[in-house]
Amino acid sequence: MDLTISAVASEFVSRFISFLINKYSYSSHVRLEEKVERLQHLLMRVHTVVEEADGRYIMNSRMVMQLQLLSEAMYQGYHVVDTFRYQSFVDKGISEVCNSSILPFAIPLKRTRTIECTRRDKVVNLDLDGALKTMQSVVANMMEFVVLLGGCDRMVRRPYDSYLYYENIMFGRHAEKQMLLNFLLQQNTPGDEPSVLPIIGGCTVGKKTLVAHVCRDERVQSRFSSVLHLSGENLLKILEHESTMLGKMLVVVEFASNIDDNDWRTFHSFVKRLARGSKVIIISKLQRSARFGSVKPIFLNNLSFEELWYLFKTLAFGSANPEEHPRLVPIAQEYAKMLHMEESLLVINPVADVLRNNLNVQFWLFLLKKRRRMLERNLSIYGVDLKIQMEQGYPLDLTDYAMNPLRAIPYSAIVPRKKELPTVTLGDLVADPSVRPKGEFNLVTWESRIPPYNSASYFVPDWVQDMREGTLLPGRKRREFHV
Repeated sequence: MDLTISAVASEFVSRFISFLINKYSYSSHVRLEEKVERLQHLLMRVHTVVEEADGRYIMNSRMVMQLQLLSEAMYQGYHVVDTFRYQSFVDKGISEVCNSSILPFAIPLKRTRTIECTRRDKVVNLDLDGALKTMQSVVANMMEFVVLLGGCDRMVRRPYDSYLYYENIMFGRHAEKQMLLNFLLQQNTPGDEPSVLPIIGGCTVGKKTLVAHVCRDERVQSRFSSVLHLSGENLLKILEHESTMLGKMLVVVEFASNIDDNDWRTFHSFVKRLARGSKVIIISKLQRSARFGSVKPIFLNNLSFEELWYLFKTLAFGSANPEEHPRLVPIAQEYAKMLHMEESLLVINPVADVLRNNLNVQFWLFLLKKRRRMLERNLSIYGVDLKIQMEQGYPLDLTDYAMNPLRAIPYSAIVPRKKELPTVTLGDLVADPSVRPKGEFNLVTWESRIPPYNSASYFVPDWVQDMREGTLLPGRKRREFHV
C-alpha cells in the first residue's frame, strides 16, 4: 500500500512539475515572440535609414561613422531574429538533418526536450534583450542623423543598382563607400601635392570591387577625364604616356608586393605634373603600403559573421522563403560558419548558385560533406588553411568534387593562361561532375557579375598524365611545399 501511494505521489509530482515547466515555457515563448516583433519593427526603421543613406552623398565624417554603427547594429539584429525564428525548426521533426554526422548538433531526447527548449529560450532571451537594448539606443540617437541626411544630395540611381539580390550589386561596405566618395569628390588640399588614398585589406575582401563600384558614380565620372589602372610591377610605365594624359586623372595602383621607395618617389613626382585635382588610389593587402598615403587609409576587414549570414541566406534561398524550407536552414547555417572561417568572399556566389538551384535536403547535405572533405584534404596536403593556400598560389585539390583526381593549378607568370582549352565553372562541376572534359581544361572557380568583372581561373592537367608524371595521390603530404 505504501509503495502504491509513493508511486502515485511521485507520478503526481512529476506531472505537476511538467505542467509548471510547460506553462512557463509557453508564457516565456509568448514574451519572446513579443520581443522579436519589437526588434523587427526597429530593424525595419534602421534598414530604411541605411538604404536611404546609401543613395546620398555624405560628406560629414561623423555621419559616416554613425552610418557604420547603424549598419553593424542592423546585421546583428537580423542575426538574432533569425536565430530565434530558425531554432524552432530543430524541433519540427528534422532529426535526419540534425543527427547527420555532418552537423555538430543533435535533437535532444523526448524526455529532455522540454528542459532543453527552456534553457535555449533563456539564452535566446538574453540575446534578444541585448539586441533590443542596442537597437533602441541606435534608434533613439538616429533622429539627428536622419535630419542631417535630408540635407545630403541624392545620387543618380540606375536600374542596374536596384536588383533584388546581391549577385549583381556590391553588398555592404556602406561607410567605406562614403569614405571613398568623399576622397574623390573633395578638392585637393592647397599646393601641388596630389592626394593619395591607400585601401588596405586581405585577399578577396572586395578592395577592387569597392573602387570599381564608386568609380561608376556619375559625379566621380564627371570629375575625372579618365581612370588609369596600374600594377605595382608596371608602376613606372606611366612615364611613357605623359603626353596622352590630359585633364584630371584618377590613377588606381595595385601593389601585390612591396614597392621600392625610390620607384614610388619617381612615380609620385610624375603624378605631381598631372592636372591639378588628379588623385591616386592604392590597393594593397600589405600594411606597409599605407606609408605612401597622404590621407587616412581605408581598412577593409572581412565581413562579420552576421553580415555574411545575411548575404549567404539571401543568395542561397533566392526568392524562396526559408521558413518554407525549415530543414535547409540549419544546413545553410553550417555553410555560413564554414565560409566565414575560410574568410573568402570568392566562393559565396558559386556555392549559393548551386544550392539555390536544388532546394533539396539530401543534396545540400551531400555538397556540405564534399566541401568539408575538400578542406580537410587540402589541409592534410599543404598544411595550411585554404585561404593561405590560395594567397600563396598553391594548387587546389578538388578531387572530392570530381569523379577522378583533380588538381587545379593557379595561372601566373610561370603558368600562362591557355585560352584554347575548354572551360568549365566550378559550380557546373559541383552540380554535375560528368561535365568535366577529357584531358586538360580551364576551371573558373569564381566570376564577378559586377565591375571590374574579375575572375579566378585554374589550369587542370589531364589527370591520367598527371598521375603518370608522379603526382602524389590526394591526401598525402607534399614535402616540397613550405610556409
